[in-house]
Amino acid sequence: MFGCKSGSPNTPSCHTWEAEGEISFQEMEAIGQDPAAPAANKSGYAKVVVACQKAAEYGLRYAWVDTCCIDKTSSSELSEAINSMYRWYQNAEVCFAFLADLHAEPGALEVDLPRCRWFTRGWCLQELIAPRRVKFFDASWNHIGTRADLSSVISGITQIDEQVLIGSGLICSIPVARRMSWAVARQTTREEDMAYCLLGIFDVHMPMLYGEGARAFMRLQEEIIKTSNDLSIFVFLDQPMRGDDPSSSLVDSALEPYCDLFAASPRDFAGCEKVVDMEETSVR
Repeated sequence: MFGCKSGSPNTPSCHTWEAEGEISFQEMEAIGQDPAAPAANKSGYAKVVVACQKAAEYGLRYAWVDTCCIDKTSSSELSEAINSMYRWYQNAEVCFAFLADLHAEPGALEVDLPRCRWFTRGWCLQELIAPRRVKFFDASWNHIGTRADLSSVISGITQIDEQVLIGSGLICSIPVARRMSWAVARQTTREEDMAYCLLGIFDVHMPMLYGEGARAFMRLQEEIIKTSNDLSIFVFLDQPMRGDDPSSSLVDSALEPYCDLFAASPRDFAGCEKVVDMEETSVR
């Protein structure tokens, strides 16, 4: 494994993990020793090979794929990787986003793109935001456009500010609550990862403690308030108070007698995509 250093011509390849077929660090080592190793027949390996070929076409020396470039049997390496990944994406020359479930017909991209699973996964949020450039590929590895090209469509899918997607907006200037709202509709396989995948979005670091469950998201918020005076982190609607009423709003929550100090999950920030810093918007 190597870190993506600024100036080094490399590209991370982003994708949604499949339940089966992905290739591990150990399997990649085995293929390096024996190209005929059983893992070479996995669909995940074919994905890695094409990613490397695409990287070479763009004149890049290296490709980095999280499934096989992190030794997940080492807790220390996994923790370091998770805490460093956002920076690696930032420093990469370009990021390839492979949409395995996109079979776009000509003229149907605006209809088909929102259905892609890539836009529902927690880890894919930083892969979308952090890199300087993102190139999207469909299931046949056809290039369908860059993040900047598709910024309007992607903003509609994700509720992420279009200025952030085209690279003209600084993420640190976006209120915490609004950034949290970007993860409302996203999911992770492990509960703790819903917090860990947001570390880079808020520029914080913390150790990985798999098994802590919902406590991970509490720790994330604790780390955020240690480094930020942005009070929008407390602008959320507690899910138990929302109940089954989809019309519940942040205004309604002000009428409730109490709520928890911290949100239980990013879902509590539903409706915060329009939160703004009044000092930033006031007339000076």
